[in-house]
Amino acid sequence: MKHRVLTQESEAKQYTLSMLVRNHAGVLSHVAGLFTRRGYNIESISAGVTENPEITRMTIVVTGDQKIVEQVVKQCQKLVDVIKVTSLQYNESVVRELAIIVIKASQETRSHIIEIADVFDARIVDMAESAIMLEVTGNTRSINSMITLLSPFGIEEIARTGVVALPYRSQIPPIN
Repeated sequence: MKHRVLTQESEAKQYTLSMLVRNHAGVLSHVAGLFTRRGYNIESISAGVTENPEITRMTIVVTGDQKIVEQVVKQCQKLVDVIKVTSLQYNESVVRELAIIVIKASQETRSHIIEIADVFDARIVDMAESAIMLEVTGNTRSINSMITLLSPFGIEEIARTGVVALPYRSQIPPIN
């Protein structure tokens, strides 16, 4: 998943938007409604209270063209309860997602599933005679790769949190 700064290009891209909003009922609905009215499918949305209990951080991932995303961002900034909207670049942000995955497992396949889980630093959170439940945290690409490798065993259920992201605080000087 590649995230870019809003530029003058008009091709569809994926954008990660970080929004600080007042922690009130209905704010999430108002923000999501702006995207819906523009015909955007929200790929991922997560919201949670920040270090200040009166402020919620929303992280929204959408795919679309730059011009419409810019318009939606401007409209979001006009909402009374929106404090700040930032478009995050993938290479300048920490981006994570949590997934819980239930995979069919037999005595013959169990060790191979555990090997795949180990590669992705996934944790076994439950094990039954016919299934293994894994918890994995990582970027979307990593989680999708793990799901692809586990698919041949038979995935019974998946629950994903959606992306959360913050910009890096450290500054890396450009290479001359």
